[in-house]
Amino acid sequence: MNWLTNFVRPKLRALVSRKDAPENLWLKCPKCEQMLFMRDWEANQEVCTHCGHHMRIRPMKRLPRLFDEGKYELHPLPRVTADPLKFRDTKRYDARLKEAQAKAEGTTDALVVASGPMGGRMAVLALLDFGFMGGSMGTAVGEGLVMAAEIAVARKAPLIVFSSSGGARMQEGILSLMQLTRTTIAVRKVKEAGLPYIVVLTDPTTGGVSASFAMLGDVHLAEPDAIIGFAGPRVIQDTIRQELPEGFQRSEYLLEHGMVDAVVHRHKLRETLIRLVHLLMDPVTSEGRGVAVAVR
Repeated sequence: MNWLTNFVRPKLRALVSRKDAPENLWLKCPKCEQMLFMRDWEANQEVCTHCGHHMRIRPMKRLPRLFDEGKYELHPLPRVTADPLKFRDTKRYDARLKEAQAKAEGTTDALVVASGPMGGRMAVLALLDFGFMGGSMGTAVGEGLVMAAEIAVARKAPLIVFSSSGGARMQEGILSLMQLTRTTIAVRKVKEAGLPYIVVLTDPTTGGVSASFAMLGDVHLAEPDAIIGFAGPRVIQDTIRQELPEGFQRSEYLLEHGMVDAVVHRHKLRETLIRLVHLLMDPVTSEGRGVAVAVR
């Protein structure tokens, strides 16, 4: 009996209850529902290898794909008061910030600012991080965008913004709404310096961000099938009490209606941005046209 209990039973139990594969090896595409091997998905810049669906990618994973040889300089965001209104709902705002920072990849808020060479020319990039409190814009994000604009002007470099946000940060109240004006003024300074301001709209770009700097670009690019708008489609539909057109507020719909200049696959963003910067910054002469053709 001891032999059966101590040897046979554990062996049978081990065979029946074998551990499943680790959860982080596979991912299901939310659009086509195909299973994706995590390593292949990450190598493909977090785009589904079956249907081409663009999933949300965090700034620190996007940056090495944009700069020459993946080399860039990160610019820390200016220090701001962490919880100016002492806001509390089900949890204190400063506790929510610490939680988000702990899960972030070395970032302190929902914006990452970096500079480096793109196609041999210096560029300044500001990327919103939807994974950090929904990419919401508070004073830290506003200060960061102002800083990015100042760096671009100082270095005579184009400013390229990747937007991905649910809008203004409710925990900072009126202070977050003030950032709409501040970021608009920052963009204006870049334009007054004669430098290109390019916006890449990614999923989702909504609320106060779409009502300010995200819609002020000289050129607007968008990733495929991204939600872009101010209020959500359900809110609009309930307000006007009408059925919305198919694909409403998606990148392709906005392209058809003139709100977006081009819908660009994530794999082609770098080459497209390099070509645009050359076209916008080089003189329109025979030599300039030669450069533009060479970059194509």
